[in-house]
Amino acid sequence: VQLQASGGGLVQAGGSLRLSCAASGRFDRLNDMGWYRQAPGKQRDLVATISQYGATNYADSVRGRFIISRDTAKNTVTLQMNSLKPEDTAVYYCNAESMTMDHKWSRPVFGTFWGQGTQVTVSS
Repeated sequence: VQLQASGGGLVQAGGSLRLSCAASGRFDRLNDMGWYRQAPGKQRDLVATISQYGATNYADSVRGRFIISRDTAKNTVTLQMNSLKPEDTAVYYCNAESMTMDHKWSRPVFGTFWGQGTQVTVSS
């Protein structure tokens, strides 16, 4: 599974950005998809996830400002980021959990994949 993220950039505090991520490759289904971020010198943290059924989960720091959505038919996930703050500055990574059926053994094979990361910089 390959994940291609786009949409990062530089924005002033209070502005908005929209990140998109498209999944391609061989899989039967994508389960959870989401976004994580990593600021310099810090660990990678969850931003938001969305299940295949549309259930969402947000970090407390972004709830009410960010909106995650997905297009299951197109295998894409989008993060609309509003009211951005300087502390939102980080590299944002797309994540996807895939399921592929192994027909030889009649069992599902699960995998976790990451995109290449896209820089989001919010100036004060």
